[in-house]
Amino acid sequence: MAQVLAKPFSRSGFVMPSPLHRLSTEGLQRAMSELSLAMSKEDQLLLLEDDDVAAASTTTTLPPISEVVDAKCECCGMSEECTPGYIQCVRERFSGRLICGLCSEAVKEEAEKNGGRKEEALGAHMSACARFNELGRTHPVLCQAEAMREMMRRSSSSRGPRDRCYSSSPRDRKGSCSAFNRGGITRSSSCIPAITKEPFMSEQLPRK
Repeated sequence: MAQVLAKPFSRSGFVMPSPLHRLSTEGLQRAMSELSLAMSKEDQLLLLEDDDVAAASTTTTLPPISEVVDAKCECCGMSEECTPGYIQCVRERFSGRLICGLCSEAVKEEAEKNGGRKEEALGAHMSACARFNELGRTHPVLCQAEAMREMMRRSSSSRGPRDRCYSSSPRDRKGSCSAFNRGGITRSSSCIPAITKEPFMSEQLPRK
């Protein structure tokens, strides 16, 4: 034991480290590495727990996703995907009726024409869509004739009673129909004779 604890000296006078001192240093380093490894593992576990808590709080705070349903327009009959909240909002705006975006714009334009009466505008648009679904889809020619008749009715209603009694025939040039004929489209002279006349006149002029 005395020989192990004795401090040997070299020739140069340098004291060599003892085996006991070397073993204690290696053990200390090993203990420090094990401690740091344990601390790193503990930190990783804490981070994982924090991530789990954050994910759980995020899932609890997210609002529920509303389901999308297939809604059918009560005017034109087209279907589109809508949320229940949107359907409720549309029904509140249009007196409990569910209409699509195109029909809502048509109702707005009709309401602007009749002075803001939305109920009448909605009823007029729904009747027009119902008439088109009954007649236009099965008999498109009759629907076109109906549209032309409606245009003629509106144009005749826009005139006064005196204008409707006049004849639109170009043969009527006398009497009370002369005022109406003057307002119609009359035949104008062609511009081709005037164009061809200028070169002819230039040829007939004497040269100086």
